[in-house]
Amino acid sequence: MPLIPIPDAPARSILPTRAEAGAAAAAHVTAILNSVLREQETARVIFACAPSQNEFLEALRSGSAGPIDWSRVTAFHMDEYIGLTESHPASFRNYLRNHFLSSVPVGAFHPIRGEAVPEEECARYTALLRAAPIDLICLGIGENGHLAFNDPPVADFEDPAWIKPVELDDVCRNQQVHDGCFPSLDSVPTHALTLTLPVFLGARHLSVVVPGPRKADAVAATCNGPVATSCPASLLRCRKNVRLFLDTASAGKL
Repeated sequence: MPLIPIPDAPARSILPTRAEAGAAAAAHVTAILNSVLREQETARVIFACAPSQNEFLEALRSGSAGPIDWSRVTAFHMDEYIGLTESHPASFRNYLRNHFLSSVPVGAFHPIRGEAVPEEECARYTALLRAAPIDLICLGIGENGHLAFNDPPVADFEDPAWIKPVELDDVCRNQQVHDGCFPSLDSVPTHALTLTLPVFLGARHLSVVVPGPRKADAVAATCNGPVATSCPASLLRCRKNVRLFLDTASAGKL
């Protein structure tokens, strides 16, 4: 069944700089989490792990937008390279610990184990995700429009899986070099485990931080192009409770 866009969705905030966009997103996320924690005992949050999230995570962990009872928050992340251990500098678990978890005492963190047998890890992580609703996903958008590692060739709006192994396309792998995560394309892993697109459709709230000029085409396709797996992030137009946080560079082609 094709996704149907919602008129005037998603909402977006365009700030002059990356730092201001990150701070605005942190304030938004703080308000969401405190609202959720007033309604229920715990909150379940999925985090993106990429340099595009640096300013947002810095602002969130600083508490500049207000306090959060992090002991009542369970954290997940959305992808990991197959074969990489947590100690590898480019591991997404390593990124999240260095940029956030080392400073923020969450109640629990469930890492995706890239070194595990992929099928077994997918089953384990699916059970964790399905244990209760996901309250919030803090995410970005890739240069090819991907969400997590749902690149256009493997994206499926009706994917029956919640997490799956995928082969990364060349645009995605080159982005890892552009971001400074790997020194060359040959050093970028070719396969990863990723949460699938239905997970993004099912979460209660999505906060999307997308800075920088390399993201301008993807942002334009997300907001103004067809809703199609050629730009997986276009699904953001088909659900409520989404806000994009852009800087002037990433919003330059809107």
